[in-house]
Amino acid sequence: MSDDDRVDELEDRVAELEATVRGLTEELVDASERIRTLEGELDRTPSTSELREAREEEPVTPAGEADEAPKTAEDEATDNEESGLDDIIVA
Repeated sequence: MSDDDRVDELEDRVAELEATVRGLTEELVDASERIRTLEGELDRTPSTSELREAREEEPVTPAGEADEAPKTAEDEATDNEESGLDDIIVA
């Protein structure tokens, strides 16, 4: 490889790295602005109406847990019998 080819290759690589740094810098600036905005909202005291609305909202339950009642020991035993887990012995 000649010196000219090597210089061209290095110049291309430097240009790629500079573009990457510019892109990352823009993302960092955007993220910093969003963080400042969120911090400003956290520092702000909520209005009385906002507090009332928050209190009136129903609590959120994770998906799948809302319809299921907690299992009893009897339910667990039934599940084990049905699945055949009691019959499997690992040596």
